[in-house]
Amino acid sequence: MRIGVDGRELAGSARTGIGRYVMEVLRAASRDGWECVVYGDARTRPVTLPGVTLRVLDGRWTQCWDQVMLPRQLARDRVSAFLSPYYKGPLFAPCPVVLTIHDLFFLDYPGRRRPLHRAMMTRVARLYARRATAIIADSEYSKRTIVERLGITPASVTVIPVALGAEFRPEPGTEAVRSRYAISDPYILYVGNFRPHKNLPRLIRAFAALDAPLRGRHVLVLAGGDRANRPALEALAKGLGVADRVVFPGQVHDADLPALYSACALFVLPSLEEGFGLPALEALACGAAVVAADRAAIPEVVGDAGLLVDPEDEAAIAAAITRVLSTPELRESLRRRGLERAREFPHDRTAGAVLALLRRVSEPR
Repeated sequence: MRIGVDGRELAGSARTGIGRYVMEVLRAASRDGWECVVYGDARTRPVTLPGVTLRVLDGRWTQCWDQVMLPRQLARDRVSAFLSPYYKGPLFAPCPVVLTIHDLFFLDYPGRRRPLHRAMMTRVARLYARRATAIIADSEYSKRTIVERLGITPASVTVIPVALGAEFRPEPGTEAVRSRYAISDPYILYVGNFRPHKNLPRLIRAFAALDAPLRGRHVLVLAGGDRANRPALEALAKGLGVADRVVFPGQVHDADLPALYSACALFVLPSLEEGFGLPALEALACGAAVVAADRAAIPEVVGDAGLLVDPEDEAAIAAAITRVLSTPELRESLRRRGLERAREFPHDRTAGAVLALLRRVSEPR
């Protein structure tokens, strides 16, 4: 079995969720003795795994790389099946193509009206989806959205949840990590980017609405390297008089995330839209109590292991935060339930399911 994988996400020192997904699949394929050809460009770093080969294709124009260079090389390499970690892939490939559609933000970003862009990208995405042999979605919510928006049959979409890294588990000895990011008080944690769909202005306003004694005992930590959207949040915190209680530690190193999750008093994910909601799962796996939005795919991930709230109701967010921080028995119960919930997402399940799908589509029909 020889598979091809689009490896352009493995660029330099940058680490992304899609990059982690690609590496999990490559590691599993290598362990199973499969041959893997990773197709990249000049920025793609080599992958040092048995049976894995990097093929650098010269193509400065993305469409040329996707639709001309890649199909030619797939034919030369006699690849059995090709995995794209994106919504797009070669339209005329010499082998079955499996796409991975994490969400449909590229069609119509929440809160931004671009009708011409939406119409054009929807037509393009429908073409890619209909030409693909199979499509992977992260959640049942994403599957329903893909089927509805792209007009494809439900049978062509397979739900494979995002992999939870094995490193996400309760981690003691977190003082050094807290010191590194200048976090001293008990803290409420958010991890992610600061784009509008993450709903952080409402979280900041909910934090500002907490009773003064409770707010005075905690800080709100918004962890993420989103420099473009950070100033507006800082200005909001200042305007509400809580700038000294809202901490922006910047980008947190991957190795520090388990400790940061483990030490928080509460993790909050108030997003209006998520194709999966991986930070909530990571927090559960590290033993954090979780309050999360009752929207999109988040309830699928959190289940009954966290408190789900209406993310557009600031009073409800504040009430849930207050309830968890003021009730040690509830917080401990949520921690236990979260650890149990996280065990339903073993780190090797995703990669194994992806390999099974690749094997299935490569079999003669």
